[in-house]
Amino acid sequence: MTKLRYVDQAAILLMSLGEQDAAEILKHMGPKEVQRIGAAMTQLQNVQQNEVQTVIGNFLDEVRTLTGLGVGADNYIRKMLITALGEDKANGLIDRILLGGNTTGLDTLKWMDARSVADIIRNEHPQIQAIVIAYLDADQSAEILTYFTEKVRLDIMMRVASLDTVQPSALQELNDILEKQFSGNAASQTKAMGGYKVAAEIMNNLDGSIEAELMDSIKEIDEDMGNQIQDLMFVFENLKDVDDRGIQALLREVSSDVLVVALKGADEDLKEKIFKNMSKRAAELLRDDLETKPPMRLADVEAAQKEILITARRMADAGEIVLGGSGEQML
Repeated sequence: MTKLRYVDQAAILLMSLGEQDAAEILKHMGPKEVQRIGAAMTQLQNVQQNEVQTVIGNFLDEVRTLTGLGVGADNYIRKMLITALGEDKANGLIDRILLGGNTTGLDTLKWMDARSVADIIRNEHPQIQAIVIAYLDADQSAEILTYFTEKVRLDIMMRVASLDTVQPSALQELNDILEKQFSGNAASQTKAMGGYKVAAEIMNNLDGSIEAELMDSIKEIDEDMGNQIQDLMFVFENLKDVDDRGIQALLREVSSDVLVVALKGADEDLKEKIFKNMSKRAAELLRDDLETKPPMRLADVEAAQKEILITARRMADAGEIVLGGSGEQML
């Protein structure tokens, strides 16, 4: 049986529960977690009985069999999310979970799809745009930037990198835009936001061609800023600086299909790092796959590498691995 990612196991587990129980669990999750698990649910196909038993066995020893997973999944997911989040949020999950009724201020934007956020801030002052981009999670901010022109992206990222703290007046202006109110504490003090590290995290989540183009433009205007951002960026080749335990943990979260494609564009040092942290048989199979796999489009290789990097950053956030590479630990 192919090893399931943790997010796939979570999706199978939730779909194995009744709607009420699954809804109760989802209520305690944030937008990113719900989005990831919801996406995994929609992608479940042909779930084998032994996979279900393995997943359920990890949590509830008394559960022995379940059937019907994947049949009518869309309807099940919609009904479950309506129970958990209310109809407005659940309906928005088809594109990406939209406006949350229990969020305020900038947090509201975390429940919206990237295009909607881009439309909201498109005609605002660039400094307001930068505050929004600096506040949101790096992967969402990167997607939002794709809906702007090259010139606007450059302006926003320069401002993000230059941000340090945000004055209450700026937050209040943003509150007015969103027609929300921050709590008294949040509105009465400056907030640390932005900087080179945030800019580097956002850059890491951009498409490879956009990232390279934007970095070149930043360096043309401010070479020192560009170099400092670049020093903090963690790229795929930096994985060879992660310790063996971290690589082993990461490999347990990455599918073999994605790994093969990603390694098509890796140097020999990184490949050897991966091979030595696998069982002898697994390493041999991977070598064979790399040798027999036909040439891949650069875009496909970059997408696979990006997927692995996103997993690595998530695991670093959770304290499961430590990212090495150029500069300090990013996450």
